[in-house]
Amino acid sequence: MPVVREFRLPDLGEGLTGAEVVRWMVEVGEVIAVDQPVVEVETAKAVVEVPCPYGGVVTARYGAEGEEIAVGAPLVTVAVASAGGGAADTAASSPASSASSAEVERPLVGYGVVESRGARRRRVGAAAAPASAPAPVAVAAPVAPAEPVAPAEPVEPVAPAAPVVVPVISPLVRRLAREQGVDLTALTGSGPDGLIMRADVERAVAAKVAAPAPAAPVAVAQDGVVPLRGLRKAVAEKLSRSHREIPAATCWVDADATELMALRRQLNSTPGPKVSVLALLARICTVALARFPELNSSVTEDGSGIVRHSAVHLGFAAQGERGLVVPVVRDAQARSTEQLGEELGRLTESARSGSLTPAELTGGTFTLNNYGVFGVDGSTPILNHPEAAMLGVGRIVAKPWVHDGELAVREVTQLSFTFDHRVCDGGTAGGFLRFVADCVEQPGMLLRQL
Repeated sequence: MPVVREFRLPDLGEGLTGAEVVRWMVEVGEVIAVDQPVVEVETAKAVVEVPCPYGGVVTARYGAEGEEIAVGAPLVTVAVASAGGGAADTAASSPASSASSAEVERPLVGYGVVESRGARRRRVGAAAAPASAPAPVAVAAPVAPAEPVAPAEPVEPVAPAAPVVVPVISPLVRRLAREQGVDLTALTGSGPDGLIMRADVERAVAAKVAAPAPAAPVAVAQDGVVPLRGLRKAVAEKLSRSHREIPAATCWVDADATELMALRRQLNSTPGPKVSVLALLARICTVALARFPELNSSVTEDGSGIVRHSAVHLGFAAQGERGLVVPVVRDAQARSTEQLGEELGRLTESARSGSLTPAELTGGTFTLNNYGVFGVDGSTPILNHPEAAMLGVGRIVAKPWVHDGELAVREVTQLSFTFDHRVCDGGTAGGFLRFVADCVEQPGMLLRQL
């Protein structure tokens, strides 16, 4: 006899307490392999696929798309073979009875052989095979799931949602319902134990065709409420905490970036990877933080001390399909300008495709925010808690500028620097920003620091 295993939502890392169901990747009655992804969920950090450690038949799913599930709550149940083996699946349909026009179907039964990920999906019944079924076929033994890790903060227990179980087994009935746009969950089956038959679907189709078209509703303007979920909710909570806890201040300066842009054109005129403006600014930031290490820090949770970070884990703002995210370049101080450019490019592409991992979105110690890509000159951003500082760069645009005592058209940008006033005073923040501006205006200064 098969054994039903319950797979619970595991801890997805970084102390996350739950995740929102984005898309189910399997259906009830489907045969799955060990470690096959069964659901795509959105956490506060990223969208990830969750693999199931059991191989067998999915007998229930918990949670609808858009619903949040707590870590440790049931996700799916899977019928796996016991030590004595599972059951084989069969499928056949009998001809219509001469005494009735209703079609009689023989449902698929048993639990089948676990298939590889590349194989076509198979669906079987959620009940055990009858005693007269053919000899069982063994199913791959399940892999024991890891013990769920307790969340970082206690949360109220959440009762699991009712499993979504549709009383239909035949793939022919499912296909007919899908092609005709019939919601199987809304039907009451006429077969044994409420099993949905083909005749049930055909009656639903006929009723839909015969039903009169509804009258056009009268449009009434209403205010809409967009729920805060997933990434948007996490961002809102983090920004609120930053604004509430950190006494931030901002200073800014205009800088002549003409020489920096000329250097970039010179570097890109030679063979090799192209160097972006962001990569040059990232290199300037790492050098500036070496001179002002107190800005690569964070205040402890209880506010009793300041943590000085030895490595620069450089976060940068990137626009992705899920909104604005902040990927992190690890050990930025140890990378060359080309290496910084390559990693910035890789993380930017991952942000656009929505494939960033939670590890790539956490652990930053300093943030570089190039809001010039939005066509704006300045900003007073909220710090990325718990970081103590953020450099903002506006658009680089041609402007009249006094250069060498004469009025000239130069490529000018505005630099802004927001910092936690608990980690330093204005003199340190001003010194950092002035050094960055000097490197933008005279990038040759970097040679003294390398």
